[in-house]
Amino acid sequence: TEWKELPGCQKVTHMECDFSSAITEYYDKHHVRLRTERREEVSPWSSIFEMTPYDIAQISAPGIELQSINGVIKIKISPPEANQVQKMWIDDTSFKYNLVIWENSSNAELRNQSIFPTDIIDGLAPDTTYCLKVQATYPSDAKEGLFSPVHCVKTTRKANVLFCATNVSILALNMKFHLHWNNWYKQHVSYNKLYDDYSTKWLNVPGCENITDTQCNLSSIITTVSGIFYLRVQATNEYNKSCLSNEVKVDPLVTNEIGPPGVKVDISDVLLHIQIYPPGGSESEVMSNHYDLSYRVLYWKNSSNNEEKIKMKEIKQTIGTISDLAPSTLYCVKVQAFSKAYNKSSHFSKEECIKTPGDEILPLTILATFLTALIAVLLVAAPLVFALYQAYNKIKYVFFPSCQPPLNIEGFGGQLFDSPCLSTTEEPIENCSIIETIITEELNQIDFKDYKHSKQSSRDSGNYSNDDDTSGSKVSEETLEKEIV
Repeated sequence: TEWKELPGCQKVTHMECDFSSAITEYYDKHHVRLRTERREEVSPWSSIFEMTPYDIAQISAPGIELQSINGVIKIKISPPEANQVQKMWIDDTSFKYNLVIWENSSNAELRNQSIFPTDIIDGLAPDTTYCLKVQATYPSDAKEGLFSPVHCVKTTRKANVLFCATNVSILALNMKFHLHWNNWYKQHVSYNKLYDDYSTKWLNVPGCENITDTQCNLSSIITTVSGIFYLRVQATNEYNKSCLSNEVKVDPLVTNEIGPPGVKVDISDVLLHIQIYPPGGSESEVMSNHYDLSYRVLYWKNSSNNEEKIKMKEIKQTIGTISDLAPSTLYCVKVQAFSKAYNKSSHFSKEECIKTPGDEILPLTILATFLTALIAVLLVAAPLVFALYQAYNKIKYVFFPSCQPPLNIEGFGGQLFDSPCLSTTEEPIENCSIIETIITEELNQIDFKDYKHSKQSSRDSGNYSNDDDTSGSKVSEETLEKEIV
């Protein structure tokens, strides 16, 4: 929000200005503007220039120190900003260095190689002047720096050091790494194995210090599949003179070779079953985890007929089957492991052979298989049918019950009940009819209705009537009928 003047960049007459001292935060955005002045005239401010120092900064050239000795050139590289108090590239060990070297002649060919901060350049002609330059790079940010100034140096003749280790090579199988070399010296020589994994310091290989053998197991240090290792052999004679061999580069997954897998075969009915064990056995899981292995299966009839062709089958799994087998025939199988990503393949495994059963055994096998399957189906089906039957009975009992009336109420009221739950007969309904009558004048209509009502009440309360009342009702009823014409 507030513009500040840059120290050392006020009233300058040049077209450039160094304001490094004003930058303290390399990852923050900065805004810069400028204007020109002439006497009392002042121009408008320029457009604002936005920058992040770390993004636009370029790696400077490294420093170089050279020494020519014994036919080789020893080089020591100082990282960029080595002499600065305030550094933008704080982690010096993250720098990598590229070397360009050539003979100081008119038709020289350039030679490019990666080197360590402290390294030896060998493979050079004696008594020859070589020129070189070095560039620092920062791989994590994909930045490349400036090349150093060109330095030239003349090589010397190499002394004949017989005890130095030669023909250094690495043998790796199923992630087991062994270093081998030759010794032409007849006297006692001890060796130290040194390795480096992009660090600036060579380290001793545990278990490979001061040995007299010409090989060493490196599996203790090469345990990861990421990263590149550099190996050297340091020889020391009885006069305490030492000699370093040429370095060997090891990229674990690239250098390693795939061994043959294990195979086991078995016969089941008309199928040939193949069980494959990954290279290195169960202990070497890294083989199958990082190589994404596939398998090439070869199988054939082992007979005297030379016309029988070898058949091939590729599978990803460690279990495979082969069908269409002839009876009473010897079949042989061998398997090869391969990785398409690394373009690597193993040797074939040992041949495994097995004979198929004959025709007379095959029908019995099929019959036994059928009976076994039938028994298994029955054992499974019987409980299922029983469970369904029980469920059916429960449903029928709940939704369609077959109830019977108790014996003490059968025929109650002269009526038989077919079901106490659902009525099958209609309830009795009284049949009524209108009778037109002629009532005499002497008979009062109201009295007749009252008589009718008392008659009906007498019927309804029959439980409380006696025989006299009943006979009286009958006499009255006959008298009433006579009165009604």
